Amino acid sequence: MAVREDLEGWLTEALTLAGGRGSIVNLCRKIWELHEPELRNSGDLFYTWQYDVRWAANRLRRRKVMKSVEQSEPHVWELIGDAAA
Repeated sequence: MAVREDLEGWLTEALTLAGGRGSIVNLCRKIWELHEPELRNSGDLFYTWQYDVRWAANRLRRRKVMKSVEQSEPHVWELIGDAAA
């Protein structure tokens, strides 16, 4: 069963597969494509994961894995340098 903490890794995975950057919609689509069964079996997380992934992005920004909102184009999430490799 998936938990909120899984979303950081899944978001990083989706960003990596997208070449280090992507729109929120496309990244959520990729997470769904890769992890649909886990999300469907995740209890309440199934109903909140697209909201919770935004908090995961915030935690990744604080850990300097993702660029800040100010450093990226609107509605685009990006990995920072080495994290994109």
